[in-house]
Amino acid sequence: MVEYRIDRRSGVATYVQIVQQTKQALRLGLLEPGDRLPTAREVVEATAINPNTVLKAYRELEREGLVEARRGLGTFVRKSLGAAPADSPLRTELDAWAVRARAAGLERDDVAALFTSVLDAHFADSKGDA
Repeated sequence: MVEYRIDRRSGVATYVQIVQQTKQALRLGLLEPGDRLPTAREVVEATAINPNTVLKAYRELEREGLVEARRGLGTFVRKSLGAAPADSPLRTELDAWAVRARAAGLERDDVAALFTSVLDAHFADSKGDA
């Protein structure tokens, strides 16, 4: 099950953070079709956000066809995204790179900017071909 972390300083709407984190979990294979998302009550207890915010995020995910609400049962994953499992060798390489970047004195925002610039250079077209 996914555990949401809300960054109140990010400037990103809370419901968008939930949507983004759910999609990331789907891309990494941490959530798979049939898995149940935490209930709105569970998310509220863990994050101290408004239940309507959670429901708004879940409605957005449902609108995108990623999850489905089952009355009285909860919200369940309908389909997965991407093909980058959490245990991928590429993740291991990226983890080692992040350790080196931090050791070199880079801050999180520096790493994010550097990584984004590389992504932009390699995935400039809409198909993702370099």
